[in-house]
Amino acid sequence: MFIPEILFPAFHELKEKFAEIQNDTAFWQDYQDSLANFSGRPTPLTYAAGLTKYFGGPKIYMKREDLNHSGAHKLNNALGQALLVKRMNKTRVIAETGAGQHGVATAIVAAKFGLKATVYMGSEDVERQYANVFWMKRFGAEVVPVEAGSRTLKDAMNAALRDWASSFETTHYLLGTASGPHPFPALVALFQSIIGTEAKEQILRLEGKLPNRVYACVGGGSNALGIFQAFIPHEEVELVGVEAGGEGPMAGKHASRIAYGQGRTGIAQGYKTLFLQDKDGQMLETSSIAAGLDYTGVSPLLANLSERGRVRFEAATNEEVVNALQLVMTKEGIVPALESAHAFAGAFREMQQCSEGESVIINMSGRGDKDIFNIAEGLRDEEWKAFIQRKSTQYQQSCSGDSGKA
Repeated sequence: MFIPEILFPAFHELKEKFAEIQNDTAFWQDYQDSLANFSGRPTPLTYAAGLTKYFGGPKIYMKREDLNHSGAHKLNNALGQALLVKRMNKTRVIAETGAGQHGVATAIVAAKFGLKATVYMGSEDVERQYANVFWMKRFGAEVVPVEAGSRTLKDAMNAALRDWASSFETTHYLLGTASGPHPFPALVALFQSIIGTEAKEQILRLEGKLPNRVYACVGGGSNALGIFQAFIPHEEVELVGVEAGGEGPMAGKHASRIAYGQGRTGIAQGYKTLFLQDKDGQMLETSSIAAGLDYTGVSPLLANLSERGRVRFEAATNEEVVNALQLVMTKEGIVPALESAHAFAGAFREMQQCSEGESVIINMSGRGDKDIFNIAEGLRDEEWKAFIQRKSTQYQQSCSGDSGKA
């Protein structure tokens, strides 16, 4: 924890409550009931027959976090923290969000548990993920566009921390990823560990043995830690985290802290980890087709696993991601989120290294409905671009009064 003195009481309370619930059977029963009856868990481990046949190598399985109620793994953590909020008798939650999936999950649990919600989101992400902004507002959350800095996830987190510093007596910061000051990394990782717990049981039932590899995309790190934790004790299972390679390592437009070897140890936003930073320690701007991976830091838990050699890190470029997404759609009839498509891209690149008798799991952390604009642009869909241009022209004419409407 590297936090201002004004936040000590908030973190002290959170640490105490987190310690209380870890062995509280009543709390975990409530959590399991919420996951089963509200979120719809367990999510299936789907055999990807089309992709397996296409690559002609190992059996490919997809852990379907896209089938959670909110459309992504983020609800696992949001439900757990919402139950914690009720225990602390607080009435408001704040959150940061990049792709908007955590923002939607926060808005959902706020509506379910009768809480007020404010979601901070970089204005660039608001623009490219507006579908999720729309749903957050419909659930009753206030969405605050952040204009500072690069106007992405890092800046949204800064704004949320500033809010919490002046409101923690009635407000809980429902942080969405396994980063930030202690106990957030451990807390979020614990609530997300349900992914790996289920996946391990499912693969043993389906294959009678553990997988050879498990792939997950890595932004802050919540979905990767969620699925990796159950397999960490099993050294024979290789764990692969796939970061946002953007336009590649030489272009300087990416969000790869570990795979490109450009992250350096630093302290920011209340915690110590690997950040993309310049020689003076200033955080660099990041770039990715996937808003949820567009972050300058990485979970300290994942940074540690990388240093220990337990998790291998790769990066997938925007082009590889779009191609992988198209392949999943045409071979499986499933639309992964652009974030999740990084995991697919990283796995597809290595399929020839595996044999037919092996199996791999790819964590599909979310679905791609929210990404329709970015996917269409990435696929260079001319018909879609023409449609958007027509709508834009009609809107501009309406605003100028040319169409007779104010």
